[in-house]
Amino acid sequence: MTEDKEQDTCSEQESSPNEAIFFVLSYLHLFELLAMAQVCKSLRDAINSDILPWLKIVVDRPLNWRLSDEILMKVASKAKGRLQVLALINCVKITDDGLLRVVAQNPHITKLHVPGCTSLSPGGVVTAVKLLSENNHKLKVLQINGIQGIQKEELETLHNLINQDQIQKKRCNILYNEYNKLSTLEHIDSNRSIDVDICPKCNDVRTVFDCPQVLSHNECRGCDLCITRCIECGICITSTQELEEASCSDTLCLECWLKLPKCSFCNKPYCNNHADQQHRVSGSVGFVCATCHSRFN
Repeated sequence: MTEDKEQDTCSEQESSPNEAIFFVLSYLHLFELLAMAQVCKSLRDAINSDILPWLKIVVDRPLNWRLSDEILMKVASKAKGRLQVLALINCVKITDDGLLRVVAQNPHITKLHVPGCTSLSPGGVVTAVKLLSENNHKLKVLQINGIQGIQKEELETLHNLINQDQIQKKRCNILYNEYNKLSTLEHIDSNRSIDVDICPKCNDVRTVFDCPQVLSHNECRGCDLCITRCIECGICITSTQELEEASCSDTLCLECWLKLPKCSFCNKPYCNNHADQQHRVSGSVGFVCATCHSRFN
């Protein structure tokens, strides 16, 4: 009997997670947090009872395509009305109703990111920002790139709702490749207030970029439809410069093209955003692009 009790005690001690794990919960992304809650009962209870891990909700791949209004409400409710950051990256199923319900129950959100949420309407975003602007609360950062149909009047309303002085002080030159990596808290914590503007070329509301090599030259300022830019360094590529194609069909300047590793067959590189598509060759330091890999296999 004594040996059985000792074995049970040892088994319980071995199954109990190290206390250090509980200190990292607030640093985990949503996917990791939900996966951690499935490990054992003690971790599940700790995650569900602690508000701190839920103050910043960032939904990116692979959860974004599966996130619905109902699931979002369930996740956001864990913050108990104290949600500070809501980042929904390419969450195509989230509607105006789902967003407004979360915003109404969490009036202290200071950073709202909904890029690529194609089921949201400009009117829904304006209403959400109005709700967050009540009771002298100020939304600090808004990212809405990819939401279709935003009119100049609606953009002006958003600018008026967010502290205009703050916008002028924190406005900075936007590098093109930052928007292809918008899935981490580092980018979510950027100091831009609104990520879209009126393009001086086409006069539409889009993400407007500045050429990092010609910061004071307004001719290089425009959206990606009006000005071709290198996906790596963000510089504009004029008609007098050579356009270099990557294996992922993105555009590269000659300098960036020369620096990147090339496919062993077609001699085309991947940009850093699509480097995970490389197929490694056994016994070689090189790689094969997806096109060549499918062709030869």
